[in-house]
Amino acid sequence: MTDLFSLEGRVACVTGASSGIGRFLATLFARSGASVIGVARRAAELEVWAGETSKDGGRAAFVAADLGDPANAGDVAARAAEPFGPPDILVNAAGINPRKHADDVALDTWRQTVDLNLSVPFFLAQKLVPEMAGRGWGRIINIASLQSYRAFENGLAYGASKGGVAQLTRAMAEAWSNRGITCNALAPGFFPTDLTGPVFSDDDLVERMAAQTCIGRNGEMDDLIGPAIFLASPASDYVTGQVLHVDGGFTAK
Repeated sequence: MTDLFSLEGRVACVTGASSGIGRFLATLFARSGASVIGVARRAAELEVWAGETSKDGGRAAFVAADLGDPANAGDVAARAAEPFGPPDILVNAAGINPRKHADDVALDTWRQTVDLNLSVPFFLAQKLVPEMAGRGWGRIINIASLQSYRAFENGLAYGASKGGVAQLTRAMAEAWSNRGITCNALAPGFFPTDLTGPVFSDDDLVERMAAQTCIGRNGEMDDLIGPAIFLASPASDYVTGQVLHVDGGFTAK
């Protein structure tokens, strides 16, 4: 039964691996037996991550690339395949949240948010799918959000992009799951990351967000371990097109 949750022999590509949830999942998968390629813009942070992961016994490499332009997807996919071979697992964790009121969202901000949060996950997956399909096995894990389904103040561009991620996940599943590739999304609640720094710097807001959950607290990174390993492993062979909310029951209330 333990083999159901094994990542041994798998190759995982994780975007946004220089910080936050992306870095946490990249480290988790390396510790779980996968060879991991971290992708992000900041080479220095990626180098530190890869060094720490390798020192811990994991197999890690990185690709420093600008993920803000979907046209770079082909180059990123090719470079990601160089260290360990073509990836079996893709985690689309790179993202931005400009936190602008609807009245203040400029066209360049809108495009930047939608490109990184929604367009890049599709086009990068599209480039990696042929190799996955050739082996008859693959995992695509997108990162959705509470804002995939809920509206938050100053979150119009981010929420629109993350709402798109939920539908993109279903559409990916319809397109590719008959080739052995499952496509699902994790939708974290409030977790302490660089992206949620403004939330966690406000003690009153932190308490209100915790009170909105059924469990009564905000997320801790270790809460992602089980759901992420499940979606990346053979344990989820018959699960596809789903958005798994890891939010302490926030969206249940």
